[in-house]
Amino acid sequence: MPEMETVMSPALFHLHTADLHRKNVVVIDILRATSTICTALHHGAVEIATTATPAEALHFRSQGYLCAAERDGQTVEGFELGNSPQDYTAEKVRGKGIALTTTNGTRCLRMARGAAHVFAGSFLNIDALATFLLRDGKDVMLFCAGWKDRFNLEDTLFAGALAARLNGFESHCDATLAAITLWEKAEPDPEYFLGQASHAKRFQTLHRESDIAVCMRMNNAPVLPLMKEGVLRCMSAGTTA
Repeated sequence: MPEMETVMSPALFHLHTADLHRKNVVVIDILRATSTICTALHHGAVEIATTATPAEALHFRSQGYLCAAERDGQTVEGFELGNSPQDYTAEKVRGKGIALTTTNGTRCLRMARGAAHVFAGSFLNIDALATFLLRDGKDVMLFCAGWKDRFNLEDTLFAGALAARLNGFESHCDATLAAITLWEKAEPDPEYFLGQASHAKRFQTLHRESDIAVCMRMNNAPVLPLMKEGVLRCMSAGTTA
């Protein structure tokens, strides 16, 4: 029977790398990188190249890519896009490649590159993701991006929601149990629950609080963003990776 585990922070990732090449890893950055990635691909972006730095992202501009960079919740000066899913409209991104760097999420996507498959997970694609993971049957790691190596509420909440859908997976991981328990408490009104998170309060300061509701829209972008060689592309839910 396949197993699942939850990593609450990038600072703990090194403790979970045994047999990484045999696992499906779901990278989770609800506010906002993985929600933005799902939105962009759902709206027709061809691919999203993840980069470590804004300077590296800018190298893609000469190849016709849109360049997107966020640090500390704000768009980096000189970039077409930041990290708000509301900015990734079909009119802007359809048919385009995007070079993206963010404070937390793109870093974790790159950290997980040794896995069998690396997916971007969000509430926007939760059921498509669960369907694939159940069918594929490999062990699963739910990798929370957190905030600058720290635990955060929103990513753990999503990990619990996804873990609760993976019927038939075993877990001997207290972090997974904690995440499921958190989700069960929040499920009647997850948006209200998430409004208490530190990141939500940070968004209020940045006047981006409307992003929270957008990032909580269940199955609103039912794509499977699969990363290979640092680039995310949309995989059909009916195929294998």
